[in-house]
Amino acid sequence: MDKISLVTGGAGFIGSHVVGYLLSNGHKVVVLDDLSCGLKENVHPEAILRIGTITDKGFVNQLFEEFNFDYVYHLAAYAAEGLSHFIRKFNYENNLIGSVNLINAAVNYKVKCFVFTSSIAVYGTNDLPLIETQKPQPEDPYGIAKYAVEMDLKAAHEMFALDFIIFRPHNVYGPKQNIGDKYRNVVGIFMNRILQQQPLSIFGDGEQTRAFSYIDDVAPYIAESVNNADALNHVFNVGSNDFYTVNELAEAVSLSMGVEPNILKLPKREEVVHAYADHNKFEEVFNPRKAISLQNGLAKMVAWVKDDGAQQGTTFNNIEINKNLPKFWRQ
Repeated sequence: MDKISLVTGGAGFIGSHVVGYLLSNGHKVVVLDDLSCGLKENVHPEAILRIGTITDKGFVNQLFEEFNFDYVYHLAAYAAEGLSHFIRKFNYENNLIGSVNLINAAVNYKVKCFVFTSSIAVYGTNDLPLIETQKPQPEDPYGIAKYAVEMDLKAAHEMFALDFIIFRPHNVYGPKQNIGDKYRNVVGIFMNRILQQQPLSIFGDGEQTRAFSYIDDVAPYIAESVNNADALNHVFNVGSNDFYTVNELAEAVSLSMGVEPNILKLPKREEVVHAYADHNKFEEVFNPRKAISLQNGLAKMVAWVKDDGAQQGTTFNNIEINKNLPKFWRQ
């Protein structure tokens, strides 16, 4: 009997890759996406696409009634950490209330396991490397929403025996990423600006550190996690162990695209300065293959980017707070 899985955000970057791995592992897959950020062409032809939003409780319940899902993979989110300060209502409606609609349906329709893609944004400024045993201290509304969903899943497990698996990925990049999004995904932003012969914008001194993680070191483990009994009801950091400054990333991306770095320094913005994680728990449970290096990952993404071409950037038009909004984001 086929395993039936729902993938929210399955037309997006990470979600579309998870869908591909699930289909290759024998799952029947339904993609739920509102296409606000994802693209129809990202949806695997063997998946069933239902266009709608997780904030529509009635629509969500109808979907669960129709398909009787075994598993839910929840990747739908508006994942712009910095911008979340200025779109607080939008952030909590989409990233928290929408998630609660899914958790309620998962309980009511007896889903076997709820897999949630959280973020290392839940840690905030913390001792490094970030590790699952630390107390989260999210510093932006995006991280707050993600951590609230994590806590709600734990409460649902205690009250209703809903099994869950939580992943906290970080700075994931690769093919199918929306490189036209100027608010998030710095690797894609840099590549898009190079294609448009524009300088690479860096906030502050560029000495912020991040560990950039290639998609194939993240998506397959999310997809396969429901088959691993040791993963049930646990939280896992997932991503690269190697961290770089944003300045180093700008140089690496420029080199991978065959150009000299052209940097535009912008005023410092409010953000966590250093964020990279410990993955010992993930490695013990999933025994992953050796991760793809930044150099090789960038080369794979560049091949796709050059074939696909530059993407036109879009401006988020529903800003709720203009105070302290970076001028660069007003353009």
